[in-house]
Amino acid sequence: MTQTLADIWPFDRLRLRTPRLELRPVRDEDIAGLVQAALAGVHEPEAMPFAVPWTRQEPHELARGTAQHVWLSRANLTREAWNVSFAIVEDGEIVGRQDIAADSFADRRTVETGSWLTRSRQGRGLGREMRAGVLLWAFDWLKADYAETAAMAGNTASRRVSESLGYRPNGTTRHRVAEGEVYDSMLYRLKAAEFVRPDWELEVEGQEGVGELLL
Repeated sequence: MTQTLADIWPFDRLRLRTPRLELRPVRDEDIAGLVQAALAGVHEPEAMPFAVPWTRQEPHELARGTAQHVWLSRANLTREAWNVSFAIVEDGEIVGRQDIAADSFADRRTVETGSWLTRSRQGRGLGREMRAGVLLWAFDWLKADYAETAAMAGNTASRRVSESLGYRPNGTTRHRVAEGEVYDSMLYRLKAAEFVRPDWELEVEGQEGVGELLL
């Protein structure tokens, strides 16, 4: 029987749908859209909401780095350590990225999330919606017990999203972003039982085969 790429790599079929968004694992044809959304701006120039300052790269470096990170995440995916990177799509346009990762998930039952959203789509609650979507998938479909995340101390929007979904503070760490440039980062942890669930249901398509690669 002839196999398709989706038979070999089931993530190509996976779709998470919230009221306004589609979350799909990044495909090669999505990379250019991700780069365009990032180059349109993710934050104020004087701010740095990321521990790795990837948004400061020259456009050609950012584009190449985005592609390499996507490919590396795919190539390194195992049950012991994985990262699934979702392209965030609104009205047919890629507007951001939502990653979810885990180490030793079978034992720890803990996921970590990180994300960004192009500036033109910020301020409308989409950041909360995409995080809620991936948390519903993690808790209900992957049976995670905990979710963890972090936000730079000055990243108020990210911290508010975490707190609104039920995360609790879980410490502080420091990141050296560049020489002489250090930021505090706030750590958060969420128990599945304390998740503030949205008033909508997550639609999941193409889960078949995905769990076998992650669990």
